[in-house]
Amino acid sequence: MRSFIVIISILILSACQQFPQRKTLSAEEILSMQLGNATLWFQQSAEMEASYLQAYDKGKMLLKIKMDTLSKSELKPAVILDLDETVLDNSPYEARLFLKGKNYGSESWEKWCKQAKAEALPGAIDFLNFADSLGLEIYYVSNRKIGVFEPTLKNLKTLKLPQAEKEHLLLRTTKSDKTERREMVKAGHNILLYVGDNLTDYDQKFAERDSTLGKDLITKHQKELLHNFIMLPNPMYGEWESAIYGNDFSKTAKEKLELRRKQLNIAK
Repeated sequence: MRSFIVIISILILSACQQFPQRKTLSAEEILSMQLGNATLWFQQSAEMEASYLQAYDKGKMLLKIKMDTLSKSELKPAVILDLDETVLDNSPYEARLFLKGKNYGSESWEKWCKQAKAEALPGAIDFLNFADSLGLEIYYVSNRKIGVFEPTLKNLKTLKLPQAEKEHLLLRTTKSDKTERREMVKAGHNILLYVGDNLTDYDQKFAERDSTLGKDLITKHQKELLHNFIMLPNPMYGEWESAIYGNDFSKTAKEKLELRRKQLNIAK
């Protein structure tokens, strides 16, 4: 019996050494942990892949309908797409943050962009090739900073995306508002469709959200959104998160966590 007790004691001691008592996590580490589940869904769920394929398939149908009913115009038809989590999959960057207990930072983000190795998301290449075959001009309008223009263009070329050319890639120079860049494209084109993972990839009016977190804007503009914009799912980051923080990302990690808690609809 004594030998048995000794063996059990040794096993318990060994387990304790392998799994030491967890330290108290910082607010930033908790935020990072919450990112992990969203990233896992984005990378591994069949539901994510089905969502992207379905959205891009609807995009193809809308383009076909619009091209078939297009009235004669001097303006060439075009499509405008966001890049990140629309065409390019940056979830490996998000996974890296999660495993290190970190959150988004401009330095780490730019380092990832310069690696130029993001893969294409489900349905994206097929949609782009379809748009190209219809004779549409394709414009990639991204809020990546202009400093990563060359590696971003290299990434697009590596994926053999249609019209991956300097004139068709518009990155951010000063502000994140894409209105000015979209207007540049609209000046010489008839934009048939917009594609993105944020509502502001369609129109900046969706940026400043009130207590309904923008849902009132969806109700108000539902018809035009369904006809002109392809919305892709992104649970990892975006305008939806900014709305929770009162459109203020400068808040501390602790403040962000508290605001997240307040927005939860809790079962009673």
